[in-house]
Amino acid sequence: MIDRATTRLPGADRPGHPSFEGGLVADLLEPHASLRYVARLFKALAVLLLMLLVAETVLGMIQQGQQAVPVLLVEATRLIVFAGVLWGVADMALMLIESNHDLRATRLMVWQLSALMKMRMDHEGIAVDLVQPPLEPRDPSGIRED
Repeated sequence: MIDRATTRLPGADRPGHPSFEGGLVADLLEPHASLRYVARLFKALAVLLLMLLVAETVLGMIQQGQQAVPVLLVEATRLIVFAGVLWGVADMALMLIESNHDLRATRLMVWQLSALMKMRMDHEGIAVDLVQPPLEPRDPSGIRED
């Protein structure tokens, strides 16, 4: 068991330390709330289209009987395909949210590992300067950004 009082490892209770226990997680997940609402809207519209299909089929059979079957099959095909497209777009939006969460979590873990390695090297007496990425598009360091 690690004693947090005697180690130099950053603890989750220190202010400003990014951890999965603190308020940082809520800040990371907040921008995706609107995209999640759009996904729910698309899924609700897909269900509404299927309910419309059932209502249209029942009304068509009541009013015109067997003569409405060819027209109802064409309409049913259109509505089912469109509902499937809406449902698929909603699932893609949710998948985009999850992949972005994975990317953010990976960046956070890499930052934590980098900070831990810097602390370890400082503790062992090895001087390490942090590498700063160029802030301007054409930095004299030779790195060009498009």
